[in-house]
Amino acid sequence: MATQNCIAISELHPNFSHPKVVGIVIAKTDVRSFPDRKNIEIERFTFGFTIKDSPDFFINVTVWGSDGYVNGHASSFSISDCVTVENPLVSSKDPEKGDKFCPTTPSHYRLLVTEAHSQVCLCADMDTIDRLLPLIHLPVKDSRDFYSLGDIVANGQKLDGTVINILAAVKMIGEAKQFTTSDGRKGQRLELKLFDDSVSSFPLICWDKEAIQLMQTLVARETADAKISFDSFRGAMVATFISKSIVTVNPDTREASLLFSYAKEVSESGALDLDEASGDLTVDSITDVYTVNQLKQKAKEHPEAFFGITFSFISKLNLDSSVSKVIKTRCSRCKFQVTEDMQSCSNQLCPGKDQAFSGSADFDLLLDFTDHTGTLQACSLRGPVAEQTLGCTTEEFTSLTGEQLTALKWRFLLERCKIYVKILPSTKMKSGIRGMILACSLADPGEVKKHMSALLQQL
Repeated sequence: MATQNCIAISELHPNFSHPKVVGIVIAKTDVRSFPDRKNIEIERFTFGFTIKDSPDFFINVTVWGSDGYVNGHASSFSISDCVTVENPLVSSKDPEKGDKFCPTTPSHYRLLVTEAHSQVCLCADMDTIDRLLPLIHLPVKDSRDFYSLGDIVANGQKLDGTVINILAAVKMIGEAKQFTTSDGRKGQRLELKLFDDSVSSFPLICWDKEAIQLMQTLVARETADAKISFDSFRGAMVATFISKSIVTVNPDTREASLLFSYAKEVSESGALDLDEASGDLTVDSITDVYTVNQLKQKAKEHPEAFFGITFSFISKLNLDSSVSKVIKTRCSRCKFQVTEDMQSCSNQLCPGKDQAFSGSADFDLLLDFTDHTGTLQACSLRGPVAEQTLGCTTEEFTSLTGEQLTALKWRFLLERCKIYVKILPSTKMKSGIRGMILACSLADPGEVKKHMSALLQQL
């Protein structure tokens, strides 16, 4: 076997000569440069990564050398690749120096890869790769050792500057922003929104290119060792991905499995949108007008959420179907959808699981709207916005007769409406986007005429 001469991380010792170590990469930093201490005109380069070869053992590796050597190694592998580190120097960790900026590891040592003696290459042995790959889903910390987002919010500034473990699902991945510092250095920034059963939206900020590339490819994950700080501009706590951070993708733990089930349910049911709507812009501040096709085009070009107005016809509105398809009951504490006859919340992560059940029934509709350029399907119309649009509460709606429901439906169906909408990216929709109705009313004929005249002038 190609890796038969490899030494396990748990057995490493400085006395070993010409060691060879194989592992799966679970963390990696960007390349950095600095002047050589002996000759300030020469730049030295470095980057670090962390490898794991068993459920309990992992170690930090630092690469040093010239521009070509270090950048060549850095570009040759990524997080989740299996690599072989040949002839590194095994040295004791120094918690007061560079190691305090690296992930905390169970090993007493670290590996140094230098241009004169060492190299890192991708592992080519398939048996070894098959053995190592499952390790990427095993957290490096105890699966119960984490803060919920609710704990972070509750503790507030008491946690400012601390490094903690977080278990959360990803609600939204923003767009990476590029910038240039005052001294001419290039940089980047990516912000994600996390959520769990206690908090519907919490920001995580990434500055490293390696971290950003990883985050842009993932959907749900566990984050270990994120730095928590108070953002005075937002007046709230935020998490930052730092050089000590390790992300475990789809963690193979009971706690993560419960969170995944919760995240899947609330995501598919639209409960997250109910919370998010309260933080949206007021409709009075939304002024940009779009056709349906323009909404779709902008969503393709800009993956972040945006707001707009469209003058379109309601082409599908199933008000007269069963009440259970129009009105949904949710737990008041965690927004988990429950059936009407249930007396308790079935979400095992619900913060009020052992308390008396408290639920609320709200409109939860899907509608299509259409104009001369196309149709946007399955847009959500929920909660107070639906009540205001339909002109009735859920209690009043359930008392309507069949004829009254049909009349209410045809009051909007095939009528041109002025619709304020929030457009979000979606992997579930065939179009790649989904719409969230923020306000909807029958359009004023004069305003429609003015809008159509403006459209004709653009052609």
